[in-house]
Amino acid sequence: MASSAPQHSPAPYGGASPVRKVTPRRLQEMREAGEKIVMLTAYDAVFAGLAGQAGVDVVLVGDSLGMVCQGGDSTVPVTMDDMVYHTQGVARGLAAADAASLLLSDLPFGSYHGGQDEAMRNAVRLMQAGAHMVKLEGGGWTAPLVRFLVERGVPVCAHLGLTPQTVHALSGYRVQGRDDAGAALLERHARELADAGATLLVLEMVPAALSSRITQALPACHTIGIGAGRGTAGQVLVMHDMLGASLGKTPRFVKNFLAGSGGVREAFAAYAQAVRQGSFPDDALHAW
Repeated sequence: MASSAPQHSPAPYGGASPVRKVTPRRLQEMREAGEKIVMLTAYDAVFAGLAGQAGVDVVLVGDSLGMVCQGGDSTVPVTMDDMVYHTQGVARGLAAADAASLLLSDLPFGSYHGGQDEAMRNAVRLMQAGAHMVKLEGGGWTAPLVRFLVERGVPVCAHLGLTPQTVHALSGYRVQGRDDAGAALLERHARELADAGATLLVLEMVPAALSSRITQALPACHTIGIGAGRGTAGQVLVMHDMLGASLGKTPRFVKNFLAGSGGVREAFAAYAQAVRQGSFPDDALHAW
């Protein structure tokens, strides 16, 4: 059965006029103005378009698709072909919705571990598929890769704390940076990634006090928290989690924004508003 095509919308959901496209410069302006950055995952055209219409600043094509779309138990099996396919769909959805959102795509496990040339080649594939920025995980060894990509015109989002691509090495989905040594290492890696030119830095499953310190120390690299408290420059959630559509156990820091809303787009808009107003996340649920 055929479905209706996405409808062109001249403005974000609830808006009266077009807004500026979200770019690295716009993210810096938001940070300087004290505006929270709203990020949300999407994996296809329709949901991406709805997120864009709801005013989501950054739409992330996450390798979490390996779990929520493919039914896997980790992100590790996701391939570059998978990421390119989903990035293309999301890009089309954002374009059809005339969305202002920045499109960020994950470099999957094994796509940048071989060095600079491999990282550049695969970043190019994602950007040619429609991404405006790419994301990679880990600190220390990744800083030179970030610098290499940035110097060649590829905006980069880094990712520290719980890094799902290395879940086996971390012995599971565990909070990172709880002790002094772990916190110091995360802070050092964050500084190195910022110095290398990373525009954004996802902090996942990190104590709220630590994520706040990192955020305050990096005025030009904007932290995006997930399970890291409200002291970051922005927030991200996996779309399925915030819609209450997860088959597994939902992380305790997630809120179901679909409950009580008028539909998916309204749930996205409620999430964006809650992040911007500071009512989400609840720091009481981040006392790791």
